[in-house]
Amino acid sequence: MFLEILVALVVGALLYHFLFKGKDETLAMEDGWWGAGQRPDDENEEIRPFKIETSEEELKDLFHRIDESRYSEPLEGSRFNYGFNSKHLRKVVSYWKEGFSWKKQLEILNQYPHFKTKIEGLDIHFLHAKPKNLPAGRKATPIIMVHGWPGSFYEFYKIIPLLTDPASHGLSDDHIFEVICPSIPGYGFSEASHKQGCDSVAAARIFYKLMRRLGFREFYAQGGDWGSMICTILAQLAPSNVKGLHLNMVAVMTAKLPVLLSVFLGQRFPGLFGFQEEDVRRMFPIVKKYFYHVMKESGYMHIQATKPDTAGCGLNNSPVGLCAYIMEKFSTWTDPDFRDYEDGGLERKFTLDDLLTNIMIYWLSGSIVSSMRFYKENVGKGMGNAKHDKLPVKVPTGIASFPNELVHCPLLWAKQKYLDIVSFSYMPRGGHFGAFEEPEILAKDIQQFVGKVEQK
Repeated sequence: MFLEILVALVVGALLYHFLFKGKDETLAMEDGWWGAGQRPDDENEEIRPFKIETSEEELKDLFHRIDESRYSEPLEGSRFNYGFNSKHLRKVVSYWKEGFSWKKQLEILNQYPHFKTKIEGLDIHFLHAKPKNLPAGRKATPIIMVHGWPGSFYEFYKIIPLLTDPASHGLSDDHIFEVICPSIPGYGFSEASHKQGCDSVAAARIFYKLMRRLGFREFYAQGGDWGSMICTILAQLAPSNVKGLHLNMVAVMTAKLPVLLSVFLGQRFPGLFGFQEEDVRRMFPIVKKYFYHVMKESGYMHIQATKPDTAGCGLNNSPVGLCAYIMEKFSTWTDPDFRDYEDGGLERKFTLDDLLTNIMIYWLSGSIVSSMRFYKENVGKGMGNAKHDKLPVKVPTGIASFPNELVHCPLLWAKQKYLDIVSFSYMPRGGHFGAFEEPEILAKDIQQFVGKVEQK
């Protein structure tokens, strides 16, 4: 039976490859308008300083809603296996009310210069961190870093100083960066689209226009989660502008023969597919490591890719509900074993101040519904059907593969899409939120990747 299935898969893959595979094409740089109403004749391209501020009325409303929250008692011994355990949620909320200083976090958020500028009808927010002590004769290397869901630009706050001032943090200063961190449209302080269809292609094009507006002819791009897809598309849209692409999450959907064979034979014959011992450990048994795990962790995606406004309604009205919904991902996506901890293991990698700051960005900007809609725009039409899914990436690529990433993509699979992989690193620890969890080792990997690209 196994042999019959394998033969059928091989035949199917060959038919797909020779009969249905289209010619390699480039991804066209089109245009869009996502603002309210009709597009005006001229768009104001001014870049305006922006400061994150909060009124007393907003905070008063927040804490009133927190006080009105209802909790359900968790099942005995359930820990985080049913989602966010409400006993620990009460502790988090208590700290939110009594110990968390939003004023202090505002000072941290505003330590870097923030800006807004209109692109394709939307007010796009970004921070722009430049080196303060750039040695004479040196030029900073521009890099755009893009977050995902349920994160924000704040994910990069610990890695920014390691990139803009590496020497002061004991790191190599072969390359000193100036870092641009935008908020995806509909996330944080970037305006949400007023029209349907604002997907990752639109976000990538908007960020390309942002980088050109800032005066960058060439730059690097880095991202995980949605940031990985957006930066990949950015490299497809503007291969002559993106000098290198660095990703800490890779998802390749392909029916190519080598991939199909590796799924069934990789555990028995790892060397045949270039699998390292670490690949085998992360991938097999394939049903448990992929399908079972994905089923347990992808329920949110099915909701957000189909009816985001329905689920988002409650989250946009309940700060405690929003906190539980978002913060639970920072538990199980950091380490799936954290489901078996009473506190979800949340403070083993993060502080409550950092986690609540991310929650506050979603709450105060009212962006949870629009951030969830991004799934419908990208996934709602079917996975792997978009033009960019079928096109290769020819820009030099570096991949930082964290052991607790949601899905492991071995080098063989990555090569099916990314044709010029100059660096593939098995990171020693870490999960889905690479820059937030392990800023130092990610910064080192970015440094070595850029070094290899520059040498080429």
